[in-house]
Amino acid sequence: MSDDEFLNEMKGVQPLTQDMANPGKKPPSSDYKARKSAAENFTEKEESPFSSLLKKQVLPHDIVGYKRPGVQDGVFRQFRLGKYTIDARLDLHQMSIEKASKAVFSFVRESREYDLRTLLIVHGKGNRGDRKALLKNYTLQWLEELPEVLAYHSATPKDGGTGALYVLLKKSDKAKEKNRERFGLR
Repeated sequence: MSDDEFLNEMKGVQPLTQDMANPGKKPPSSDYKARKSAAENFTEKEESPFSSLLKKQVLPHDIVGYKRPGVQDGVFRQFRLGKYTIDARLDLHQMSIEKASKAVFSFVRESREYDLRTLLIVHGKGNRGDRKALLKNYTLQWLEELPEVLAYHSATPKDGGTGALYVLLKKSDKAKEKNRERFGLR
């Protein structure tokens, strides 16, 4: 097809008008704006994101365990037997539910920041008075609500038995990158 034939075929064709925004830059969505506003308005009062409604209950001497999908059975077995070195400990004895909630949230968050993986949380058995194992039950629920927690299990007797929990955290992005560099050089 020659230039003249092309121009003849294109006679009377009008160019389309641009009715779209610059496709290179998307306007922020309302979801983005809401998240940004929430981050800017964050206060220490909102330190604990946990629900206050207790969903299930265990007895003071029950052995408990939980693992997210993807945690290998061998890793979980070694973890629940207390074979991993405990990197940090938190004692919740004599704390109110509100104070314990904030303490657990801060403890897990700070442990992740310092690349700690295995924690021990001592919650006690709670078998004094009418409200049996209240702090234990709340602690179990809170740990399941945190995405950083891969698994937990009742501790061995030397670390507190059913009055304490081993907690396994996800690796931080920094620790993952360090492993990639370490094993990628082989």
